[in-house]
Amino acid sequence: MKTIVYRLTIFTALLMASLVAYADEVVVVVHPSNTLTEMSVDDVRKIYLGKKKYFPGGTKVTPGDQPKGTKSRKFFYGGIVRKKEAKLKSYWSRLIFTGKGTPPKIIGLDHVVKEWVASQPRGMGYIMRSEADDTVKILDLK
Repeated sequence: MKTIVYRLTIFTALLMASLVAYADEVVVVVHPSNTLTEMSVDDVRKIYLGKKKYFPGGTKVTPGDQPKGTKSRKFFYGGIVRKKEAKLKSYWSRLIFTGKGTPPKIIGLDHVVKEWVASQPRGMGYIMRSEADDTVKILDLK
């Protein structure tokens, strides 16, 4: 029994470490003029699940998404939103069918999302940290 508990503890620790690594690899970016410097993970999750339409502070947000299968999308939805692709598809199918929401618009890969966010004062996106530069502002997630 101790062996099973020990293995589960190690597995849980490795899983948590991988989620932290995901969150560290992908960053949430906004337009440089956005006054926010940080945002809760819960707020980001709600924005990308269509449950929230405004930044903290009241400015309308326009979230941009990436195509299925990209590394950034996998890291973002797996580590921050905590939904795998199949669950996400099912979630949005239900909301679309009932008329209660539409998913974020697919913008493109990291470099396209970065350019889009840099041109959209209300825009929000996610990209790999290595793609970020001073044309966008990285939000600290808390």
